[in-house]
Amino acid sequence: CLCTFLLVFEALNCCSVPSVAPGLPNVTERTLIAVKPDGVQRRLVGQIIQRFERRGFKMVGLKMLQVSEDLLSQHYCELRTKPFYPSLLHYMTSGPVVVMVWEGHNVVQTSRTMVGHTNPAVAQAGTVRGDFSIHVSRNVVHASDSLEGAQREIQLWFQGKELLNWDCCDQTSTSEV
Repeated sequence: CLCTFLLVFEALNCCSVPSVAPGLPNVTERTLIAVKPDGVQRRLVGQIIQRFERRGFKMVGLKMLQVSEDLLSQHYCELRTKPFYPSLLHYMTSGPVVVMVWEGHNVVQTSRTMVGHTNPAVAQAGTVRGDFSIHVSRNVVHASDSLEGAQREIQLWFQGKELLNWDCCDQTSTSEV
């Protein structure tokens, strides 16, 4: 039973599986969104947050930090063998990063669509990268690429107690499907 599964995760204090709101047919997802150093330097954090809020997603975690190479090596573990990996580490440690966890129906896939293609030259206008990115190596924002990836990334960047379970006043109108 899905309810039993969720209760087990909550009992284990798993930060990536939120509780199900009563009467809602689907489990609400969580995803990780990070505003990279170029987005922070260019003061785009507020505009990026606004896009996710307007979409109806609920922020359940937020922090600003100077990222360690150790955390980045875990986050970008699949890219370690790529030739651009050293410059990626240099870039991501060059300034503060704002990391957020957003919650909502189909938030992982919808966020990827909102963020746009990694290469801003092919990212559509209206996406974060299409509107703000200047180069593939300075593409403003990171968004988890799958539900499994989101769960892994959230656990890397946030401790369970740093994520809030709270009721938003418009939750029923923005999350019923």
